[in-house]
Amino acid sequence: MTDLLHSPTRHIGLLRRCKDLMSSQESAKSGRDVSPDLIAGKWLTTDEFAGILNVDPSTLRRWRTARPPQGPPFVRMSDRITLYSATDVELWLRSRRVEPEQAA
Repeated sequence: MTDLLHSPTRHIGLLRRCKDLMSSQESAKSGRDVSPDLIAGKWLTTDEFAGILNVDPSTLRRWRTARPPQGPPFVRMSDRITLYSATDVELWLRSRRVEPEQAA
């Protein structure tokens, strides 16, 4: 039962349902900056994102707790669940990319 309450899949489902509840027009009227791509896009858990970077998940935890926080933006769903938007991860990785010709 506890696993169901802390399931990243459950939280991702809640985020996707938000898309149905709030259109981009409604978010503009309310003053909230909610991108439809952010709601409908893919979300990664800490373990999934760590796997992509080939680092230990504790590295991402250190980045999140550093002052100021490091790494891409994240959403803390609970004390145990932190999610990363695949869109934010891609933008963050692109911003850190070094072209060898330009580095010299």
